[in-house]
Amino acid sequence: MGLFVDIYKEMGKFTLNASFETHGGVTGILGASGSGKSMTLKCIAGIEKPDRGKIVLDDVTLFDSDRGINLTPQERKVGYLFQNFALFPNMNARQNILCGLRSGSGEEKERKLSEILDTMQLHGHEKHRPHQLSGGQQQRAALGRIMVGNPRIIMLDEPFSSLDSHLRGQLQVQMRGLLADFGKDALMVTHSRGEAFRMCERIALIDKGAIIAYDGTKEIFSDPGSIQAAVITGCKNIVEARKIGEFEVEVPKWGVRLTTVKPLRDGLCAIGIRAHYFNPRSRRNSFPIHFTGRMEEPFEFTMLFRYENQDGDSPDIWWRTPKYRKGEYNPSVLGVSPVNVLPLYES
Repeated sequence: MGLFVDIYKEMGKFTLNASFETHGGVTGILGASGSGKSMTLKCIAGIEKPDRGKIVLDDVTLFDSDRGINLTPQERKVGYLFQNFALFPNMNARQNILCGLRSGSGEEKERKLSEILDTMQLHGHEKHRPHQLSGGQQQRAALGRIMVGNPRIIMLDEPFSSLDSHLRGQLQVQMRGLLADFGKDALMVTHSRGEAFRMCERIALIDKGAIIAYDGTKEIFSDPGSIQAAVITGCKNIVEARKIGEFEVEVPKWGVRLTTVKPLRDGLCAIGIRAHYFNPRSRRNSFPIHFTGRMEEPFEFTMLFRYENQDGDSPDIWWRTPKYRKGEYNPSVLGVSPVNVLPLYES
């Protein structure tokens, strides 16, 4: 059971070549704008047709180019939450949600409506039209319209992109609970690394139409594996490196050698170190540095520094440190634990 996707579609100069499987919970598709995230959802929903490939949901074939199968969007029973929620502006919340119920007696529809209004905390707002609802209420009304029809899967297309940061955090907590209660697969596309980390059990990284990595969320962030995957997951410090031992790399542009925890494979081309990983207390991979700049943020400092023997043409290195660590803003040496040196290989 779950979702299987293996599709190919050409759109002018852009090619979508996506392949992955889900196995329960919330799976994220993380990538930059224009990388093919939303197009992948549209192909699964039946809004767009792949040139070739196969899509199977809970052992039901939705699309198979070899067998000539291409179910209509209605036949697929896929719940799709659009970025703008797509509520009908001339209908109130009650009427919008009822649009998701295509069968059942009037009494049964009213019972399901009452249940979903309760679940979505929309009692008292039934007669409000979309423009009279807050952003969070609009989102819950749109999700209620999907869930009342008991879809096989829920797909969320950038569900928090139109909301302000304060409301976004609150709704992410609510959404996690709603999707857990739903108890079936959910698929969410986003360009926000933090959103993907908080919401998803597994993440597929997509770049220029291709899935370049797919694993558990924590595993993806702790070991992205390639330069592009490290970029998508937000690694600030990526530099060319070469393997010189089973657990040692040389970084010519930084003028240092670093040890790692994981055994290094052939094909190593770079290493990555996340900006939060540097630590003045670490005795491992510790070298003299000098600072070149500082940016103050609400709760932390971003410090820019260079190693003592760093190549003059290489960019400054980023270190982010919380403000509460008083006295640690201007150390003369910085280290990084070997477990936080990320080996990066050719894609």
